[in-house]
Amino acid sequence: MNIVCLDLEGVLVPEIWIAFAKASNILELTKTTRDEPDYDKLMKWRIGVLKEHGYGLKDIQKVIETIDPLDGAKEFLDKIREKSQVIIISDTFSQFAMPLMKKLGYPTIFCNELVVDKDGMIVDYKMRVDNSKLTTVKALHSIGFETIASGDSYNDLGMIQASKHGFLFRTTDKIKTDYPQIKAYESFDELYEAITKAL
Repeated sequence: MNIVCLDLEGVLVPEIWIAFAKASNILELTKTTRDEPDYDKLMKWRIGVLKEHGYGLKDIQKVIETIDPLDGAKEFLDKIREKSQVIIISDTFSQFAMPLMKKLGYPTIFCNELVVDKDGMIVDYKMRVDNSKLTTVKALHSIGFETIASGDSYNDLGMIQASKHGFLFRTTDKIKTDYPQIKAYESFDELYEAITKAL
């Protein structure tokens, strides 16, 4: 039995932190997992930047409400869900993801949780499990599923490489150069064709 595992940001929706960086004019927050492989280091740095500038969860959620899925993403997801079960495995947070899930037709998502203080400031975060994407894929394998995975960043490489078939999608030139053995696609039509052939 197959199950398709997809990253969220950069694959189905724009990068939330980049959108917030532009809206708040804190351009240093455009750094993402495409740039920094160490997710814990990246998140602690982001929380520090938010504290320094006095921005809390509600400020980010207001920006998220303005974000729409990437052009063609919902149609792509709907077509894949006709062929296979799909899980979105993301290192984002439930407090960020829910408005976007509504726009994508409420697919299943596994993500993490932010720790927010009484003043609405983000003070920490809780990962669902360590190395959540790879760990989730391995857990699916342990209960009889074969996985087909796609993502765009360093933190997707574990689940892509551990899966029966794995693909990069709209990734960076550096990641493509560093991992030439992983097929990389730029359009939803190409990715749909690759996934359906792999099923």
